Amino acid sequence: MRQHTLAAQITQIGVGLHSGVNTQVRILPAEAGSGRYFVRVDLPDLPIIPAQVAAVSHTVLSTQLGKGEVYVRTVEHLLAALSSMGVDNARIEIDGPEVPLLDGSASVWTANIAQVGLVSQLVNNQVPLAITEPLWVYQGDAFVCALPAPETRFSYGINFDLPAIGNQWYSWSLSDDLGKASASFATEIAPARTFGLLHQIEHLQKTGLIKGGSLDNALVCGPEGWLNPPLRFANEPVRHKILDLVGDLSLLGTFPRAHFLAYKASHNLHIQLAQRILDLGLRLVYETLGDRSVEGF
Repeated sequence: MRQHTLAAQITQIGVGLHSGVNTQVRILPAEAGSGRYFVRVDLPDLPIIPAQVAAVSHTVLSTQLGKGEVYVRTVEHLLAALSSMGVDNARIEIDGPEVPLLDGSASVWTANIAQVGLVSQLVNNQVPLAITEPLWVYQGDAFVCALPAPETRFSYGINFDLPAIGNQWYSWSLSDDLGKASASFATEIAPARTFGLLHQIEHLQKTGLIKGGSLDNALVCGPEGWLNPPLRFANEPVRHKILDLVGDLSLLGTFPRAHFLAYKASHNLHIQLAQRILDLGLRLVYETLGDRSVEGF
């Protein structure tokens, strides 16, 4: 089985969306089988935070990994870029608590990855996660699910009262061909920027969020339309939701072959689905071993 890591390091500096803190990120090549992981180089003993579902500690308006004071926030855009561009193994050194938002999309990351290129790595055969039955997570009319499918596809729907957004749907397929997958992600999903609603901004700021947000790194929509046009796509908001979903599900390590379908979902629902997928994989392992006496199965 082949994996990939970066051929050279990547460095970016920028402000975090919620913390407002400037941080530097260095993404370095990593050994085969090591996965994608963060290292807080500003903290004693350089603590490692794996980019795994088990490490998720917070999901309000972004995805946070870690425990206690050792955490890194808003990881989804960077992880979406790494996973979709084929980077299986990466050491991500960061000198602060939050990944820079940059322009609000994943375009800078994808451009950096394409510029340095990848190195192929040989690893022992690994059994990929399999979606053998429909998995659903929902809250009210919001849901996200994984359906057995012949290809890996992400479909998303959103619905806002604001006329400039309204009801939007988009579907994107992650090709098995690494070159096609990278090019498709870089052009169709990565450029979509994070967006916010004008009437929510004051409240979010009062609760200590979006300290680093601005019209330079986020689209803002009000009753009269977008405050900072033009959009990169007519349906840029829903494409960005796919970007977030891809980043959150990348915490599985690899993407199962499935159709991931979401409607009005959130980071919290994305992570709940990822956990359901892991639970299914664990159940299948026990069933394969012939041990059905394990509690919970």
